[in-house]
Amino acid sequence: MSGPECCENPPTLSSGGESGDVQIASLNSYVSGNTDSKISVVLISDIFGYGAPKLRKLADKVASAGYYVVVPDFFHGDPFNGDPSNPDSPLKDWLKNHAPVEAVAFAKSVIQALKEKGISKIGAAGFCWGAKVVVELAKEAEIQVSALLHPSFVTLDDIKGVKVPIAILGAEIDRMSPPELVKEFELALEAKPEIDHFVKIYNGVSHGWTVRWNDDDEIAVKCAKEAHEDLVAWFGKCLV
Repeated sequence: MSGPECCENPPTLSSGGESGDVQIASLNSYVSGNTDSKISVVLISDIFGYGAPKLRKLADKVASAGYYVVVPDFFHGDPFNGDPSNPDSPLKDWLKNHAPVEAVAFAKSVIQALKEKGISKIGAAGFCWGAKVVVELAKEAEIQVSALLHPSFVTLDDIKGVKVPIAILGAEIDRMSPPELVKEFELALEAKPEIDHFVKIYNGVSHGWTVRWNDDDEIAVKCAKEAHEDLVAWFGKCLV
């Protein structure tokens, strides 16, 4: 399932080669934070990829809490760049070549590289497309803590299979993961008291707002900041 809201307010992407760009497990990645930290957070992007400036800004915010933050390029230089105003936008064709489940193996390679670097704890947060990758890692306990922000492609069965603490941050206006579905996610997690969880719906915002908010929308700006603080607090609670 995918829709136009996945493409709204597209970012101007980084061209790469900037400060913070390195290779991890053969993937170009943006890194931020203390390279000596033993705790890492992996951020997995939406369809616009690791070069999105607001995603990188969020990576810096998470890193300021003391983590080594990694944002890998799971699209291998091919993020979605279609025109969201075009009804013939080739999103479906792009998704055929960039299925989230196919990125899980690359995510595991990044995790292994971090462990070889001396990292002892790893959390991961996924945005839209990236949420599906994170939930697969959480089902296999490849990570210690997970977070899904306005998830796409995530099912109730996925949530039931999660084995590590999980946060789900949803939008009030979201056809990909409407509040009713997020509530089902929450009920499934409440039935598993051994799995710590945090679920929240942010009023007045749409799918994608945490990394593609409109700077002219005061509510979106406020809620994006609130969600970022909640994300950092979640990792602080479960990773440290």
